[in-house]
Amino acid sequence: MGQYNVVSENPESTVVGEYQAPDTPRSTAYQSEADLEKAFIQLLQSQAYEYLPVTTEAELIANLRKQLETLNNISFSDVEWERFFKEFIANPNHGIREKTAVIQDDPIQNFTRTDGSIKNIHLLDKKDIHNNKLQVINQYTTENGARENRYDVTILVNGFPLVHIELKRRGVDLREAFNQINRYARESFWAGSGLFEYVQIFVISNGTLTKYYSNTTRD
Repeated sequence: MGQYNVVSENPESTVVGEYQAPDTPRSTAYQSEADLEKAFIQLLQSQAYEYLPVTTEAELIANLRKQLETLNNISFSDVEWERFFKEFIANPNHGIREKTAVIQDDPIQNFTRTDGSIKNIHLLDKKDIHNNKLQVINQYTTENGARENRYDVTILVNGFPLVHIELKRRGVDLREAFNQINRYARESFWAGSGLFEYVQIFVISNGTLTKYYSNTTRD
């Protein structure tokens, strides 16, 4: 990385006078979708995202429990976790709208433990964002949907899938990735425990062009 002079610095940002990008190799040959996905994950890992080899819902839920226990310095009993998960995270009466409200407006849930004590369970730490754990998974396979789907790359925040990325090889129209996400919304984001209904942002990219947009209940 090149030398730079700090112009302004605060807890949220740093302004520098000059920046030279790292001397990373650029591919000039044909890049497949798999190669693009691999390169993207490596980029995230270089920025301190933990790669997680999770491809099933059972593994996703187990990781979610682990991350929430770490964030809240708590150890759920199996009975407590089952009740917390079903009531606060995977409530069958909650859809995209309700889950978005939890993430955006009410990420602290009051939970009554088996011994009668009440514990505030943080799903996200919005006061100190560095307490949140960032992970990346790929090739997650859906279960119990209209049909089996396999997602490209998903970013987890404290175990919650909050950003989903669909990739296409260079030269492919971005609309193909956009249409694929729409198909997933119809066929499988709601499947199983519906954890992918927590996704807040979608990203579509062919390695050359990249666009992002928010999840929505609008037609």
